[in-house]
Amino acid sequence: MFVCKKGAGKLKIGVSGIQGDFREHKLMLEKMGIETVVVRKPEELDFVDGLIIPGGESTTMIRIMKMIGFYDALKKKIEAGFPVFGTCAGMIVLSKEVTNFNQDSLKAIDIKVERNAYGRQVDSFETDIQIKDFKKPFRAIFIRAPKVVEYGEDVEVLSEYNGSPILLRQGKILVASFHPELTDDAEIHELFINMV
Repeated sequence: MFVCKKGAGKLKIGVSGIQGDFREHKLMLEKMGIETVVVRKPEELDFVDGLIIPGGESTTMIRIMKMIGFYDALKKKIEAGFPVFGTCAGMIVLSKEVTNFNQDSLKAIDIKVERNAYGRQVDSFETDIQIKDFKKPFRAIFIRAPKVVEYGEDVEVLSEYNGSPILLRQGKILVASFHPELTDDAEIHELFINMV
């Protein structure tokens, strides 16, 4: 059972249900005993203490976010210190810039990413990674994963794979190239909850 810092018991975490594999994140948080809601409207952001943006299709996510006013509402909240965790496509959505595709992003974390840099769906793989301050290796699952090709000096690299950062943090923003929600290990989600 998840043990978090004092006061986290009252937390409510949102998982963006606009597009992507939000169900797995919701399930992971519920197993941890965290109250979780699927967020699909901009006004629903006001009722959660943090947000997870899942893997999926980043261009579709951004397009829908802009269409329904979610993009501007989230950007405003992030600027005010709202905690957000992005995995795979979520990392792309939160990045400062996408280098190999002309698309917009929230520019919430000072990283430049390359889409699908670890290969297509058929090139998906799993590997054990070391994460800063984690006592044991974490099994990382990469599916059409983005690669961080550049990051700012205020960005903390928490894990690398083959010399490239794959788990990074800046202020209240956490991003992962891989899919921690597809494992039984809740430690990265715990890290985010403690950031919230």
